[in-house]
Amino acid sequence: MFGNWLKTSILMAAIVALFGTVGAAVGGGTGMLIALLFAAGMNIYTYWFSDKAVLKMYGAQEVMPVNNYGDGQFRNYYNMVKELAQNAELPMPKVYVINENQPNAFATGRNPENAAVAATTGIMQILTERELRGVMAHELAHVKNRDTLISTISASMAGAIASIAQFGMFFGGGTRDGERSSPIVGILIMFLAPMSASLIQMAISRGREFEADKMGAEISKDPKALASALEKIHNYAHKIPNETAEAHPETGQMMIINPLSSASFDSLFSTHPKTEERVRRLMVIANAS
Repeated sequence: MFGNWLKTSILMAAIVALFGTVGAAVGGGTGMLIALLFAAGMNIYTYWFSDKAVLKMYGAQEVMPVNNYGDGQFRNYYNMVKELAQNAELPMPKVYVINENQPNAFATGRNPENAAVAATTGIMQILTERELRGVMAHELAHVKNRDTLISTISASMAGAIASIAQFGMFFGGGTRDGERSSPIVGILIMFLAPMSASLIQMAISRGREFEADKMGAEISKDPKALASALEKIHNYAHKIPNETAEAHPETGQMMIINPLSSASFDSLFSTHPKTEERVRRLMVIANAS
C-alpha cells in the first residue's frame, strides 16, 4: 500500500510541476505564479463543493435509515453500506441511489467524515446482493484512501492545464525578458501539455482503482464477489448509454467502471485498468486466502 501511495504522490507532484511549467511558458515567472495560485484556489473550491455538485448532476436521491427513498426498497442497500462501513472502521457515509439504467457506482466527498456513496438502479438489477456488497466495499475503500479528493484535484488540474495551454496559444506566451515565444513553442505547449496532464491524471486514476479493489476485497472479505461484479458491470455498462456521464466525461473516473461509450480499455488515456487485469488480481487474492 505504501508503494501505491508513493507512486500517487510522485504523480501528483508531477502534475503540479507541469501546471507551473505551462504557466511559466505562457507568462514567464508571473505566469507560473498566477497558474499555481489559480490551482490552489481551484483545489480549495473542489475540496469543499465537488461532492454536492456531482450528486446533483446525477440527480442522486439520498436513502435515509428510517423513511427510505421510494417505498423502502433500498433498506437492504442502506444496511449493507452501514455494515461495510463498520467493517472498514469508517464513519457512516451518506447513501444515495441514482435512477439510471447503466450499472455503476461511485464514492465522493472530501474526507471520510463527509463522504457519500451512490449506486444506480441499474447495478442493483443485475448484481446479486453478494456482488453489490463487493462493489460498495470497493467504494468505501476509495473513501478510506481519500481517493475522491485525489481524483478531483488531478482532474481539475488537468483541465486547467489544457485551458492555460490554449490561452497561451491564442494570446501568445512570454519569456522572462518580455519577448513573445515562438509560435512553434506555443503549438507544442497547446498539444503536449494537455496530453501530458491527461496521461498523469489517468495513471493516478488507474493506480487508485487497483488499490480500491484490493482494500475492497479486505473490507467485504469476498474478493470473488467483487471480481464477478466487475465482469458483469463491464459487460453491461457500455451497452447502456449514461447521458449524464457522456455530457460530463470528467466524472467518468469516479465510477467503478468507465461509463463512457467511447472508452478505450487498452489506451494510456483510460481512467480505469483493464477489467480482465482487475479480475485476475482479485482472484489471486481469493486463492491466497
